[in-house]
Amino acid sequence: MNYSGSQSEKAVPAGELDRRHVGQTLSFQSNDFTVVFGTIAGIAKTEARVYLALLGVAGGTHLKDEYDLPVDQVVYLQPDPLTSAEKSLSEAGKIVKEKIDEIAKNIRERQQKPDSE
Repeated sequence: MNYSGSQSEKAVPAGELDRRHVGQTLSFQSNDFTVVFGTIAGIAKTEARVYLALLGVAGGTHLKDEYDLPVDQVVYLQPDPLTSAEKSLSEAGKIVKEKIDEIAKNIRERQQKPDSE
């Protein structure tokens, strides 16, 4: 198996995970046969390993809720809804500002033109 996440997920090395990622959903391939999907409950790091505690994974016959990964192993994060919303609102704000500036410019140009009647 060669898991590479979904199109909506962001690939990051496990070593880049930090407290900002607690509560986010991630996926990764833990071995040749298993892909793990879970919510990050906690992260601990050393220079060589990242230790993840996950919610929503344990309970099966061979599933566990703690994993240790090399810092360079790629994990896949779901987009953070707050960051995505903030980016969308920021982009929408820029578009609205551009339209308002365009309308204001058109009004000024009309006011400066002498009547041609």
